[in-house]
Amino acid sequence: MTDKNDSRIDPYRNFRFRVEAGDITAGFSEVIFGSAITEVIEYREGNDPPHTRKLSGLTRYGTIQLKRGITDSMDLYNWYRTIADEGAGAGRRNMSIVLIDENGNDKARWNIENAWPTRYDPPDFSALESRVAIELLEIAHEGLRRDR
Repeated sequence: MTDKNDSRIDPYRNFRFRVEAGDITAGFSEVIFGSAITEVIEYREGNDPPHTRKLSGLTRYGTIQLKRGITDSMDLYNWYRTIADEGAGAGRRNMSIVLIDENGNDKARWNIENAWPTRYDPPDFSALESRVAIELLEIAHEGLRRDR
């Protein structure tokens, strides 16, 4: 006899993940996805019933925020500097954000198209606290697809 609990599939936890951006692979303490939203266009012709049809419009992708404790690595800051100095055309990259299960296996992957940093926030400092110094990189992009 099979126990009902043997077939239960638990959702993945959100604390193990990695970010891949071109030749940069980094760990972050937090990734905040912006929403992907497809606009609704209401349309009606003169001989339609007395309600509108719903058509799809443009799809917009919100920015992604990446937060991590600052380290000796300058990779992310240098990526932002390239954009600030030369424009987005010089530094667009495809990225992936990968969810990892408790056994270390890749379980879900979001591929992000034509990404580039729009904002860099260095950490704040305070002699009254002992928290980790966190830097933030905000990423604009042109598409988001869940691969698995």
